Amino acid sequence: MCLMSIFNITSTTHLTRDGIKLATDIYRPASSDGAPLAGNFPIVLLRTPYDRKNVRYRAAGRYWALNGYVFAIQDCRGRFDSEGEFILLANEGPDGYDAIEWLAEQPYSNGKVGTYGTSYSAWVQNAAALERPEALSAMWVTQGASNGATSSLRHNGVMELRWLTWAVTHGAVSPEALRDSQLQNELYQNGVDMYDWLKKLPWGTGPDETPLSGLPTYDQWAKDLYVHGDYDLDIDGYWAQKGLNFEPYYDISLDIPTMYCGGWYDSYTRATIENFVALSEKKQNQYLLMGPWTHGDGNIDSQIAGSVDLGDLAKPAVGLGNSYLEEVKNWFDCWLPDESSRAINDLARVRYFVMGSGSGLKTDQGRILHGGSWKTSDIWPPVETTTRNFYLHSDQLLDNWSPDVEASSSELRYDPSNPLPTISANTSSLNEIMVPPPRTPVATPITLMRIQVIQGGSDQVTSPQTLGATEPYGPLENRDDVLMFQTISLDKDMEITGPIEARFFMESDALDTDLFVMIQDEYPKSTDWPDGYKLNISDGIFRVRYREGLATPRLLDGSGPVEVQFSLYPTSNVVKRGHKLRVLVSSSSFPRFDPNPNTGEGIGRHTRTQIANNTIHHSANYPSHVVISVIE
Repeated sequence: MCLMSIFNITSTTHLTRDGIKLATDIYRPASSDGAPLAGNFPIVLLRTPYDRKNVRYRAAGRYWALNGYVFAIQDCRGRFDSEGEFILLANEGPDGYDAIEWLAEQPYSNGKVGTYGTSYSAWVQNAAALERPEALSAMWVTQGASNGATSSLRHNGVMELRWLTWAVTHGAVSPEALRDSQLQNELYQNGVDMYDWLKKLPWGTGPDETPLSGLPTYDQWAKDLYVHGDYDLDIDGYWAQKGLNFEPYYDISLDIPTMYCGGWYDSYTRATIENFVALSEKKQNQYLLMGPWTHGDGNIDSQIAGSVDLGDLAKPAVGLGNSYLEEVKNWFDCWLPDESSRAINDLARVRYFVMGSGSGLKTDQGRILHGGSWKTSDIWPPVETTTRNFYLHSDQLLDNWSPDVEASSSELRYDPSNPLPTISANTSSLNEIMVPPPRTPVATPITLMRIQVIQGGSDQVTSPQTLGATEPYGPLENRDDVLMFQTISLDKDMEITGPIEARFFMESDALDTDLFVMIQDEYPKSTDWPDGYKLNISDGIFRVRYREGLATPRLLDGSGPVEVQFSLYPTSNVVKRGHKLRVLVSSSSFPRFDPNPNTGEGIGRHTRTQIANNTIHHSANYPSHVVISVIE
């Protein structure tokens, strides 16, 4: 496909079926004098709540137009220059359908529309596909959701608090706030105080009781997420909404070529793979690309994931031979032009990055060189994957032979007022607004934000920079609310690739509580790391009242141990010879997840908290273990 010398941009509005005007910029291939080229071109659409005029979107528009595509970028309903009311994920399916069909009818269109985008812009694609627009011909879905109740919005019954910080920090640049300086200043300050607001949950209704009192619509959808733990799939049920939960509607989703792109340290790791696995059984031309990346398309071209350096191969331009955007273009080159110059036949169905083959040395930037390399497969998990049970023992040993023969258990004390601090994790949008430095002009509060926890991997040791941590700082397992189980030093490399599941037997003196499990790859002590390095590679949390299903909550009654099973995030990581595999068990991880008050009250409506004394059993009768996918 030839390169054009220049591009043409037009700002317009698209009218939805209910009369709402959505602000849209159209980038078209143009001649040297700036006039749009005649002809019919394939169209690439990106819909966003993050301001279509953002510099990165302008760069994308130029890229697509110079490569012979029409690029359309649209503000979602109720965001920036688009009319209407923004309700999280409520209107994206119909609005996306209308935009796709409208673009296909334009005189410069060849009738084929492809969509791409990351995070919220991935949600909107899956939502549009459920509406089955005829012109939608291919999608590239980066870091998007599948079932928002099981992960992404809530997580096995527990609220992912990043959505509450999203509501406040992005509410500060809502059209309502941009029209009202007093409201914007209030939201700005609440964004600065975000961590304190999370500690005040559940929020009330007054100005001093919720950070979103000035944005009642945002306040309502945020609180709806917070209280809907039960999985109601009735026609009028909360989790039956197509925009929040795609899983029940896989059968009606449009059968079009789709690339699902995710990262091992992304907040949508589990959802990305769930979409691919389920839809590859129902649809044609479904593909998966999993790198070691953190959240956001801007991080995909990087080899850094938090405090971890994954090596040059982690960068798509090196490991795959193309930058992220070039990979997207190559995908659309196969499906959108009238006469494609590319064939899909030589592309592996699954491409994934196996972390952990690095030296472990400290880089000049102070990160651990964890490294890794790429592999391919026809299916996920790869056909050569097997599972191993790693059993918890009374002496804190973790092994894959057998559980303790005699009755044994371990105790942890969980205090909701002092939850386990999240050091680093698969998260996104868990941000707070920064106070700008003196004399630094800032267009909107959104331009200066910082994460509350490290996105990605790091040594699981608290420091003065860890939110919620107190002296004495040190490894998480030093806390009273943590149990740690570990293998002996491995005598050979072990590749973990695929799903991971926790199967625990526990009891508590509380009516309800949570179980949080983290998998760590522990480096041995070295000159660079005198205390070793405890790297998080997977985790997950579960609200125990949902042990019989998210639709059938059942409180604990003190009658004895109960079985709790739940999925952790999948991963691909080599635990090298001389390392240890570790399983951390706790009952919270804050501010990533909403701390369980342990009282058994309605989800998100508790009036008090209480300490829970939790017991994890590990014996022949109650063999608590983690099920780990391994490639020999």
